[in-house]
Amino acid sequence: MTTSIFKVLIVLTSHDQLGNTGIKTGFWSEELAAPYYALTDSGIEVTLASPLGGRPPLDPKSELPDFQTDETRRFDADEALQEKLSHTLKLSEVKEEDYDAIFYPGGHGPLWDLTNDEKSIALIEAFYRNGKPVAAVCHAPGVLRYVKEEDGSPLVKGKQVTGFANTEEEAVNLTDIVPYLVEDELKNLGGIYSKTADWQSYVLQDGHLITGQNPGSSTGVAQKLIELLNSKK
Repeated sequence: MTTSIFKVLIVLTSHDQLGNTGIKTGFWSEELAAPYYALTDSGIEVTLASPLGGRPPLDPKSELPDFQTDETRRFDADEALQEKLSHTLKLSEVKEEDYDAIFYPGGHGPLWDLTNDEKSIALIEAFYRNGKPVAAVCHAPGVLRYVKEEDGSPLVKGKQVTGFANTEEEAVNLTDIVPYLVEDELKNLGGIYSKTADWQSYVLQDGHLITGQNPGSSTGVAQKLIELLNSKK
């Protein structure tokens, strides 16, 4: 029996409402599918978790034709992954020592629940302090909002970071709906924020913190994470 070299924990949102608009949200399909397959096709074992456990909500907008990719089509047809997705672990059940890295897909959901989730915050701090990669894409860098260094300073302070740009939020008409803007918050925390053109892939690595700007950055973040894991062999 063979075991994979590395184990990665992917944490998904359990939140399905865009504020009080009555519009559904959740995680963004491409931001799970692309990293999941990049990791598993590399022989990495992936575990899925969420604050509430069970099946996390998928943002229905991410299933529209304009947002489909080879990975999302593979995701939709993958019965084994769909079954796995129906049984995500509760965050309260997972332990940092069981994994080699942690990855957060975006979608708007994490802005409401994972940003403020004490278990999530503690997990990220544990991974980071133990020298394990922490990766997040699109809106998910918002989960770093309350994560601290051991001296109490914001984790992102003084670090090269990116995340969903203000101009991208404006383009989807949600600037006044979201609880905060990812770009503004990363800057407010002292992060050295940068970005590229809207919707283009942009990935930054600062030590063992990896962030990506938007859905199109999902594969790049996963590739950077794989490189970082392999460098630790």
